Amino acid sequence: MPSRPPHIRNRFVLIGDIALIVVSVLGSFALRLNVEELPFYFPAVVLMSAVALVIKIPVYYFFGLYRRLWIYASTGELRLITVAVTSASVLVSGVMLLLISAGRVLPGMPRSALGIDWLLSLVLIGGSRFALRILAEQSMTARANGKGKRALIIGAGDAGALVVRELQKTAQLNLTPVGFLDDDPAKQNHSIHGVTVIGAVSDLSSAIDLHRVDEVIIAIPSAPGQLVRAINDVCRVKGIPSRTMPGIYELIGGKVSVNRLREVDITDLLRREPVRINDEAVGAALEGKRVLVTGAGGSIGRELCRQIARRDPSELVLLGHGENSIFEILLELNQDYPNLTLSPVIADIRNAERLAQIFEQHQPQVVFHTAAHKHVPLMEVNIVEAVTNNVIGTRNVAQAALSHNVERFVLISTDKAVHPSSIYGATKRLAELIVLDASRQVDTDTSKHVNTETSTHGNTNTQYAVRNNQHAFSVVRFGNVLGSRGSIIPIFKNQIANGGPVTITHPDMYRFFMTIPEAVYLVLQAASMENGGETFVLNMGEPVRILDLAEDLIRLSGLEPQRDIEISYTGIRAGEKLTEELWDEGTPLAKTLHPDIFRLDADASSSDLNLPQAIERLSSLSHTNDTDAIIALLDELIPNSSISESKVKSQTSFLTFDL
Repeated sequence: MPSRPPHIRNRFVLIGDIALIVVSVLGSFALRLNVEELPFYFPAVVLMSAVALVIKIPVYYFFGLYRRLWIYASTGELRLITVAVTSASVLVSGVMLLLISAGRVLPGMPRSALGIDWLLSLVLIGGSRFALRILAEQSMTARANGKGKRALIIGAGDAGALVVRELQKTAQLNLTPVGFLDDDPAKQNHSIHGVTVIGAVSDLSSAIDLHRVDEVIIAIPSAPGQLVRAINDVCRVKGIPSRTMPGIYELIGGKVSVNRLREVDITDLLRREPVRINDEAVGAALEGKRVLVTGAGGSIGRELCRQIARRDPSELVLLGHGENSIFEILLELNQDYPNLTLSPVIADIRNAERLAQIFEQHQPQVVFHTAAHKHVPLMEVNIVEAVTNNVIGTRNVAQAALSHNVERFVLISTDKAVHPSSIYGATKRLAELIVLDASRQVDTDTSKHVNTETSTHGNTNTQYAVRNNQHAFSVVRFGNVLGSRGSIIPIFKNQIANGGPVTITHPDMYRFFMTIPEAVYLVLQAASMENGGETFVLNMGEPVRILDLAEDLIRLSGLEPQRDIEISYTGIRAGEKLTEELWDEGTPLAKTLHPDIFRLDADASSSDLNLPQAIERLSSLSHTNDTDAIIALLDELIPNSSISESKVKSQTSFLTFDL
């Protein structure tokens, strides 16, 4: 049975107040008069006591002094007591002065007793209530002392103080705070609610050993992901769980309760600092433009629409194949941007004639092409759909853009296009080549202004354009995004919520990760810098081991891997690689004006393929559903691919998650 603080009924508080009121009146006379004078003024004492009882009790009731749980008294209650006692004393003094003037009280009654009574009442009434709280806290502390797990609190600020109070008064949490760690030198060796700041955060490892800590609580709601990950790494080595205190906005919003963990912030899992954002740098390329987004109902497409809408385009065309997803983003944008011209279009990019009609009607100036089938295991068993959508569809969109003189065209690509081992990766590589080939068909502006930056490979200088060409087609390539449809985070969270197991294909599986808003912002930034023919590569940081990601997520949920939540391995699936690459290491990668965006030379991203002929062959094979011939042709068309080595598997287990 969980312990609770002792409950003092307010009727007992009322009885106590009656006694304290009488004591206060007696005390006021005793402090003002000599001992031998007290009997003479005893009638005045009785009269004043009666007046005080008649007035003060109703006044205290009026101010809510009998509707409070005084075991939780705070400074707010102290102010209330001060106002109530003062108001009551003023009324009592007024009545007594009237009685003195009317001769109802013995002459010579010291009027200063009225002021002394106010002071004594304040001390007695207020003190009695805070005494209740002190006794309750001592009782709870005594019951909890020596019981439960030993918890170390990271952060001795307001959140840390709140955590300690919650642990001290809530025995069912089964946690006893043993100390704080905080980097503020002014807080060292000081106590908060009886718990001492025993060191800095850098002392975490030694503090765990010295104080026999069973659990670590991060009480810094705004802690950067780097700090959270460092703490979790130490806890992982020590074999103890860590928890994260929610922010007050999450508590108020009902997202979590005080004694629950906050929802895991995706940025906590990145193992790098978030991308630096400069909104002003991308506005000029979109303001006043007619913008079309394919795949507008998808994870990337939706976020693109959100960020584009903030930059005041003249029209935003939302093109998608699924009506429900387009309807959802349309409702959101209509609510957030009521003055923005929105054009929802339901269409299949494989229908070239329909695309031509759409481009003719809306005359887009900027196109972001995100529409693609992307789930690796699904595409391994739906090869024709991957080819017709990702390759033929991209060709159709690029041709429509060329025919209608689109100013900027950006293809959203993937790291799986580099040395592809999957159908998805191979089709996205061909999509890249289609867009780069379209760039060569554009009548380029020979008066480009160029700037020089140092290549990331060696000391050679690589030139890149600063000012945009009038018509530019480019590719933006990045790795996985956290939180997208089919990504691992929602699936891991569901598995944890269900008690496990968390399923991973292989313990040495590594992937690049970025949040969706980060990726989209950098896509828009790259679009503002394009001159045509570029392949932009986003800085994804160091690759993250999926096993570490899963363990971080479990620990940030307040649980311990393999103890509370089992981790199991399902085996590498068709088309998957243990590690991905963002570019061919033999290709020079140049810096751009943004530190998180790099650029591949157009020549290095090109191919000598006869693309129109190759695509027609793929289209013909797709019509006959000759999947073996499609795989062989993809391997032939794409150097350093290994698609044929990946045997097509049955549909078992492909719904686990997508990497």
